[in-house]
Amino acid sequence: MFEPLFDYIEQKSGLSITPHEKNLIKTKFEFRRLRRRQYLLQEGDVCKQMGFVLKGAARMYSVDNKGHEYTLRLGIEGWWLGDYESYTLQEPTKFFVEVLEDTDLLTATKESIQYLASTIPAMAEMIRTVDKRTVIATQQRIHAAISLTAEERFDALAKTHPDFLQRFPQSMIASYLGITAETLSRIRKKMVCR
Repeated sequence: MFEPLFDYIEQKSGLSITPHEKNLIKTKFEFRRLRRRQYLLQEGDVCKQMGFVLKGAARMYSVDNKGHEYTLRLGIEGWWLGDYESYTLQEPTKFFVEVLEDTDLLTATKESIQYLASTIPAMAEMIRTVDKRTVIATQQRIHAAISLTAEERFDALAKTHPDFLQRFPQSMIASYLGITAETLSRIRKKMVCR
């Protein structure tokens, strides 16, 4: 059950994990299974744990006062779930993290992850690498939102995460791209006709 997490840490850090370090990681992570449509996190909760997805799919979204949903993140196997802002600051979240398929996670508290990072070099390096890539991805997402057309945003998503188009409903993909479902439908039809 822990092998995907070990592989992820080694791949992201470029370092090996010893058997002793693997056993230590196992003591700090907890296995959780969530059923389709369950929440890992709801608006107003404090994010006390981050979850590494072993199997399943989820989305992070907010809801405005008119009931419109805005998808901030999508996640599948090998991704982390949770609200990093709430987790870091230990303040209530503005978001919901909902699983869209039956999902298996390995979760750990902030204290556990900090302990592992201070004890296991591969864990510390993995966190640094993931943090850097998250900043870059966020910057790219902001740039796309303010400078690319809807079609260009869809094309970029189709190239970088084609699996998302198969795993998530069109309405969630549209929300993630910041467009209506109707606009997404027109873009997809246009691309098929090319």
